[in-house]
Amino acid sequence: MLKILNSQSKTITGAAIILSGATLLSRLVGIIRDRVLAHYYGAGPVMDAYYAAFKIPDLIYNLLIVGALTAGFIPTFTKLLSEKDDNKRAWYLTNNILNILGLALLILCSLGLILTPILNKIIAPGFHDDNLARVIGFTRIMFLSPIFLGISMIMGGVLQSLRRFVLYAFAPIFYNFGIIFGATVLVRLMGENGLAWGVVLGAFVHCAIQIYGVRQVGWRYHFNFDTKDKDTNTVGKLMVPRTLGLAITQLNQVIITILASFLPIGSIAVYNYANNLQAVPVGVLAIPFALAIFPLLSSAAAENDMGQFVSHLSNVIRQILFLIMPAAILILLLRAQIVRVILGSGQFDWNATVNTADALAFFSLGLVAQALIPVLSRAFFALSNTKTPFIIGIISELISIIAALILMKPLGAAGLALASSIGVTINLILLWISLRFETKTLNESAILSLIYKISLASLVMGIVVQLLKYPLARLLNQQIFWGIFGQGAIAGMTGIVVYFFLCYILKVPEFIQLKDSFARRWLKIRNINTTEIIENKE
Repeated sequence: MLKILNSQSKTITGAAIILSGATLLSRLVGIIRDRVLAHYYGAGPVMDAYYAAFKIPDLIYNLLIVGALTAGFIPTFTKLLSEKDDNKRAWYLTNNILNILGLALLILCSLGLILTPILNKIIAPGFHDDNLARVIGFTRIMFLSPIFLGISMIMGGVLQSLRRFVLYAFAPIFYNFGIIFGATVLVRLMGENGLAWGVVLGAFVHCAIQIYGVRQVGWRYHFNFDTKDKDTNTVGKLMVPRTLGLAITQLNQVIITILASFLPIGSIAVYNYANNLQAVPVGVLAIPFALAIFPLLSSAAAENDMGQFVSHLSNVIRQILFLIMPAAILILLLRAQIVRVILGSGQFDWNATVNTADALAFFSLGLVAQALIPVLSRAFFALSNTKTPFIIGIISELISIIAALILMKPLGAAGLALASSIGVTINLILLWISLRFETKTLNESAILSLIYKISLASLVMGIVVQLLKYPLARLLNQQIFWGIFGQGAIAGMTGIVVYFFLCYILKVPEFIQLKDSFARRWLKIRNINTTEIIENKE
């Protein structure tokens, strides 16, 4: 078990399978989390306050940590590892970044704690009286979580750089367990504030797991606080444009929350429930590939090997498209079944189901863009170019906000979802064009050939799913959970089988590659489970 937890991934697809498997489990736990929250609180004022309370702590965490991690720390740490100096400089950088960003988090979270009432009046101006007091209480508690998550993600950056993805991928599972524990146990002990304390508990466990993983690969804590360190300054320079880009994205989310606070009660919850659901395929099918490829892109860029850089990037883009296109169609066609099965319990009534399904439909239109943006952004970061994604981010987020202002009145929360899809689609197009200028090619001929084949397979899959829905609705009782589940599961699984069968007939290389990688991973685990365990017993 320890060998599996601390194993190093040798291939992109193998690493992506590890990340996808762990992310799938995490997303399943996340679905349970959302079902628990929907069961007890539905799409009402408590959930509106709960999701609004995340905005400021998340803003601080994303600006300080995510920007530094993805744009600066991982490429710099990876480069130091390649210099073969017993990793001393790499560990020095790790401790320096940990101490500097840790202090910054403590200061900002303390200020946020003091200024919470003012900040929440800005975030949720449509809230009044009890719900405003509720969101203030939740936010103050949640200001502890960015500190734990910040430390955790720096540790996670080390694990990513070393291509040890297992513990990194499993940490979010325990974060979700903490939230579930808060909603089911802590609420009984502390009242509604137990929801917020569950978030803090999850962040603490998330942090503890990552620290354990990094200690296993040789890291030891030392107090370094050297703001003049060359490598630290390199991280700082690289993170500034990325941080500004994240600021625009986070500002967009804040504005969406502000707008939704003026919509009918439950709109913030509906938007977030739908957003969480559409994030499942992106998290399971796309983000793992982006995480797995980033160290390799950074290494190729450091060696100025653009041929290898484009080869890695094109391969991952094709793998993501192969997986995400059918997922987007399935979500669009089975959105009502998905929402009702996952969230349709307790206080989550039929009206909430319809509103969430409508929002999910519009989110699905931008799913391909959502899936490709992380890998294209990381390609820019590996090239030490964080300015281009920043500028493109500003343009796309402004378009998204304008679209939200236009669409929120006629479509409600669903209009906000459609605005998001418009923004990410513009983002993808501009990133693609800009990256092609830098690399001269993204191997588009192979990508277009794949798109042609999987579009045909996805179209046939969609027709089969749509035709199956109606007879299944007559055969299965749609008034009970198992009837709706059966309709969605049978139609969806049949569609997936049709899609993979057609990919096999059309000889889609990504299908063969994925199948072979699964086979190799299974054989490797079988070998560990039989041979090595027997040897240990002997």
